[in-house]
Amino acid sequence: MRAKILFVEDERDLSLIVCDTLRQQGYDVVAAFDGIDGLAKYKTGGADLIVADVMMPRLDGFAMAKEIRRISPAVPIIFLTAKSTIDDVEEGFDIGANDYLKKPFELRELLVRVKALLRNKVQAQNENTVFSVGSYKFDATNQLLSFNGKETTISNIEARILEQLTTNIGRTVNASELMIAVWGRDEMSNRNSLHGYIHKLRRVFRHDSNISIINQRGFGYMLTVRMQ
Repeated sequence: MRAKILFVEDERDLSLIVCDTLRQQGYDVVAAFDGIDGLAKYKTGGADLIVADVMMPRLDGFAMAKEIRRISPAVPIIFLTAKSTIDDVEEGFDIGANDYLKKPFELRELLVRVKALLRNKVQAQNENTVFSVGSYKFDATNQLLSFNGKETTISNIEARILEQLTTNIGRTVNASELMIAVWGRDEMSNRNSLHGYIHKLRRVFRHDSNISIINQRGFGYMLTVRMQ
């Protein structure tokens, strides 16, 4: 089956060009022209991947993504935006973005990112993405942590960081590797953000004192579970 992409963009000329290009690559593409239109079309028809502008009338891309995340925690989302500050990028990832492409962009770069996210989605569906971490269960695909039967949804960035730590439990993961896996680049601003997200994850695991996320200064972080 062809992968279905929901493309949400209020610039009609850009939408026409991108949708035609995606269709030429073999994708089934549905176009929407604002956040309300995009949300309605996702609710009625779903999608394997969403590409959405941030600045749109009626309902912006961030607000639309928040609503979609309540329905489908794992659907890949790429944000397109002219906003370039670190705060904007971090907000997008906090909401649940899987990737972030700044305007103006090359169509070839968008295609590369679309292919990579769809490939990762297929791999995740074929792999076991539920991990035991002490008294917790971590569902990486759906971004869920379970403790004593109670589920908590964590952000997309927190889930991506935790998946890297969980698959390397008991081993230190280089901070640079973590940043590249999550943000696609190693930058000082990302280092500060990474430290903040590690702090959030420590709070999430506060109900099990056997779980620790250790900061190996100058190198990276290690998730450990002390045996009882």
